[in-house]
Amino acid sequence: MAPDASAAYDANRPADISPEEWEVRVNLAAAYRLVDLFGWSDLLGTHLSARVPGPDEHFLINPFGVLFEEMTASALIKVDEHGTCLTNSEYSINPAAFVIHSAVHLAVPELSCVMHTHTRDGVGVACQEDGILPISQQALSIYAHTAYHEYEGLAVDLDERERLVRDLGDNRVMVLRNHGLLTVGKTIGEAFMWMYRAERACRYQLSFQQSGAKLTPIPQEVIDKTVEQGKIANSPNGHRPIGQKEWPALLRKLDRANPGYDA
Repeated sequence: MAPDASAAYDANRPADISPEEWEVRVNLAAAYRLVDLFGWSDLLGTHLSARVPGPDEHFLINPFGVLFEEMTASALIKVDEHGTCLTNSEYSINPAAFVIHSAVHLAVPELSCVMHTHTRDGVGVACQEDGILPISQQALSIYAHTAYHEYEGLAVDLDERERLVRDLGDNRVMVLRNHGLLTVGKTIGEAFMWMYRAERACRYQLSFQQSGAKLTPIPQEVIDKTVEQGKIANSPNGHRPIGQKEWPALLRKLDRANPGYDA
């Protein structure tokens, strides 16, 4: 994973945790607090995960019992591909968290981060038959990158992992129907920014729908043009590669609003 947080945070690293793992822990703890800061948390529900660098199939996830707003790097629990907790903690993990997140981490190792939320706006759109509609610029920023997964009940069945990965495909956003949103990324910053964009698309869609106003539709040729423009802008050669510029700024915001995640 490319460096996201300042090397200064390494000062708090326990001796038994490698610098590479600690960097991921710090960034993931920051993501938890940012999710809460943006109003996307659901008490102890939902989860974010990040793959631990190295040859093992290990990833980090939240201890079930710690609020997002109080998450720290050292509190995160490391689990293996079987769901065995490798961190000495008084807390366990949510079984549904393991099913959903291990599905992606085991099948697509290059996707280092997976984020899942249950927000008012995300669930509001996830309950709609047509899902995310191409009615705003914000929706078009994710429209070509969004997949859908049918609701199967609480995600505690390991068999669902195959269907989750199949439905995600090459996309970065997935609407879990009647459930919430899921985003993935090669970095924590990338996954966070896809979630930010998905949340805004859902919020604006619901805002329009609740207004009762008549829609000004976007012509299909403009939809196609805007989607292609977004692909160029989001590319490594574009002006806004996802998460690269936003994540350091978000860490600065968090340092002002809720420091201490690097403990």
